[in-house]
Amino acid sequence: MKILHIAAHLGGGVGKAHAALCAADGADVQRHYLLLEEPRDRRYATAVEQAGGTITVAPGPQVARDLIAQADVLQIEWWNHPRLYECLCRWDLPEARTVIWAHISGLHAPCIPAGLLTAPHRFLFTSACSMEAAAVQALAPEDRAGLGVVNSGFGFAAPAPTTPQRAGNIGYLGTVDFSKLSPDFLEVVDRAEPDTPVSIWGEVEAGSPVLRRASTMRKPEAVRFAGHTDDPEEVLRQTGIFLYLLQPKHFGTAENALIEAMSLGCAPLVFANPAERAIVEHGRTGFIEADAPAAAERLKWMLRNPDMVARIGEAAARFTAKTRTAAKSAGEFAAIYRDVVSVEKRKIDYSAILGATPAEWFLSTQESTGSQKEPKGSARKGTLAHFTHCFPDDPSLKALSPRLPDLFSTD
Repeated sequence: MKILHIAAHLGGGVGKAHAALCAADGADVQRHYLLLEEPRDRRYATAVEQAGGTITVAPGPQVARDLIAQADVLQIEWWNHPRLYECLCRWDLPEARTVIWAHISGLHAPCIPAGLLTAPHRFLFTSACSMEAAAVQALAPEDRAGLGVVNSGFGFAAPAPTTPQRAGNIGYLGTVDFSKLSPDFLEVVDRAEPDTPVSIWGEVEAGSPVLRRASTMRKPEAVRFAGHTDDPEEVLRQTGIFLYLLQPKHFGTAENALIEAMSLGCAPLVFANPAERAIVEHGRTGFIEADAPAAAERLKWMLRNPDMVARIGEAAARFTAKTRTAAKSAGEFAAIYRDVVSVEKRKIDYSAILGATPAEWFLSTQESTGSQKEPKGSARKGTLAHFTHCFPDDPSLKALSPRLPDLFSTD
């Protein structure tokens, strides 16, 4: 089966997932990746090629149309990247047997446009938490038949020994920014007062809100900003308690860092967000708490009970080894492809679903309540700045900018 993937790029969690899938595929699946922009980091693209995948970078519309016509299945790697909107809405793509794999939850902005859920032959999420999205709940039961979940977060193969000594080491690894990290993270540490500093792994910009908040802690020395690591596995093998406290409207789904930590025997402590609740079972593979005071009390308890933390970590490793593997997801995809190749190809009018202009594409990602606060900062991850960076002279975006105070809260 010839599978053509259209993706903005193969960086981050998406690239990591596909590198693992290609390595786990059976001989009946051949993957070709059409990337809409040059990779900034070729690690995962190289791994895909080494595993037998083919990559075409930044093609023109005609090349894309030709590749789609030759494919048995077209798989769109969905998130709110401006280049993906441009490809789908402006390139006049031919009929295809289409599978969409969503790499955002759709629970909050960036949203998944409702019409996109029923347009392809199959629409797949990376986490069961996405089934709670309002757009999904609004579908008629017969329209949900094409929805499914294929996990994209995979653990490491061999867990680390879960010793009581290791159980006292607290760590976080991931995005060190309040777009992902909970603003209450540092309050939890302040309340728990651990004897050993909490190691925070990940790049953090000088003068960032996280660093400013850390400077106001009662005991700033209770956290250690360790920076980026090229070897997250080694870091997690030394960690006993994985303090993964995220803000409630983060757009993550499969949560690679959480899965990788659990696979190595870390005991996670998380907030009761949908994506985390779909992974952690309270009291068996980790702990889920509702707020900062409860999380601080739980962290104190974990530090007092290293033997229990070690047992929780062992259960977490067994859980991920059974449910979060590339082989399992590759097998699920192969079954979906075998089902889809038996149906007729069809053409999808993406502009009718997503809009015809970059401004309409951007607005399709936002919550309809008008309460979404447009994040400031660099042009990345589907922000308005990202759309403007990709389409600097677009009149629809220029016309949209003066309307932003009416569309979004800015406090």
